[in-house]
Amino acid sequence: ALVALSFSGAIGLTFLMLGCALEYYGVYWPLFVLIFYFLCPIPHFIARRVGDDSDAASSACRELAYFFTTGIVVSAFGFPIILARVEAIKWGACGLVLAGNAVIFLTILGFFLVFGRGDDFSWEQW
Repeated sequence: ALVALSFSGAIGLTFLMLGCALEYYGVYWPLFVLIFYFLCPIPHFIARRVGDDSDAASSACRELAYFFTTGIVVSAFGFPIILARVEAIKWGACGLVLAGNAVIFLTILGFFLVFGRGDDFSWEQW
C-alpha cells in the first residue's frame, strides 16, 4: 500500500510539474497549489488531537475539520481555473494541474484510509 501511495503521489506531482515546466507553458504560478497540498491534512490532524475519543457517529470538531478540508480542496481545484481565466496560464497547463490535483488528493485520501484505522500499523506511531 505504501509503495502504491508513493507511486501515485509521484504521478500527481509529475502532472503538476508538466503543467509548469513544459516549454509551451513555461509559467510556474500553478506551483502555489503545493500550499493547498500541505494545508489539506492539517484540519484532520487538529480534529483528531482536540476531539474527544468517544465513538460517536458525529462530532462537531470532526465535522468542522471536514468543512475546512473541503474548502481547501475546492480552492486547490479553483486556483488553476482562475489563473487560466485571467490568462496567467494556458488552459492546457490548467488541465495538467487539475489532473495532478485529482491524483494527489486521492493519494492523501488513500493515506488516511490505509494508515488511519488506529491498528498497530498506523501513521500515528511515526
